[in-house]
Amino acid sequence: MMRKYWVRSFVMAALFGAAMPAFAAEITSPAKQAYVSDFATGKVLFSKNADAPMKPASMAKIMTVFVAFQRIADGQLGMDDKFTISEKAWKKGGSRTFLEVGKTVSVRELLHGIIVQSGNDAAIVLAEGISGTENAFADEMNFWAKNIGMKNTNFRNST
Repeated sequence: MMRKYWVRSFVMAALFGAAMPAFAAEITSPAKQAYVSDFATGKVLFSKNADAPMKPASMAKIMTVFVAFQRIADGQLGMDDKFTISEKAWKKGGSRTFLEVGKTVSVRELLHGIIVQSGNDAAIVLAEGISGTENAFADEMNFWAKNIGMKNTNFRNST
């Protein structure tokens, strides 16, 4: 009895599946560059000017946060560690968290400022606090970028 049920179910599924046309959604984007892949398989689903050079804008801040979390995972940095706001960070334009020069801020607050507010000032403070200078931090960003497969990426700063 069980075998009949299984065979009947298989035949119905095969017929139903054959009657349904297979549609693949076409991905389009007005963006100048785009890259979409299936994380599980690595298959590229959509690519548009993927190797064309571009300014990463706030994407650099994602790598800044990534490096910070690597340091936290390695035990080299704690969420309650504090860094002092430099004049360079305080003067930085663009998206800001409005940190005050000379004040100290925790890593937790800096990460919040970068992730939620896209704060350039918070990213610079974190970079300087972790590596001493933003240039040295950019070297670490590039190290990690290469390690995770970002072959055509070159970061110059934390923002």
